[in-house]
Amino acid sequence: MEESQRQKKIGSVLQRDLVEILQKAASEGGMRGVLISVSKVKVTVDLSVAKVYLSIFPNAKAKELLVGIRSNAPLIKHELAQRTRHQLRRMPQLEFFVDDSLEYIDGIEKSLKRTENPIKNPDLLDNRKKS
Repeated sequence: MEESQRQKKIGSVLQRDLVEILQKAASEGGMRGVLISVSKVKVTVDLSVAKVYLSIFPNAKAKELLVGIRSNAPLIKHELAQRTRHQLRRMPQLEFFVDDSLEYIDGIEKSLKRTENPIKNPDLLDNRKKS
């Protein structure tokens, strides 16, 4: 189902502010050399839940950072609510996920560069995880 204009607008507002909050927290937390970007924010129809997809570089620290971000979700939600208090009445519940689409694309590109064709033999590609 297509997102409404309101959902898209709220998603973009949350995305912009979340990038600032997470980058600030990473730099203050001593996480030098770690890049956190918010690739997409999807808001449900009733505006009660926002699914936040994060791209984390280097990828080796993604799981560890995701655990930390999820444990600090109430603090992040509070900071986000302070920043958007004039734009939103209620702050949606935040759910964080790692966006692995870049890894998936990279895997396809590497597979295509091989001599074996993954299109003819789909067993060469890993099944993509659904989140």
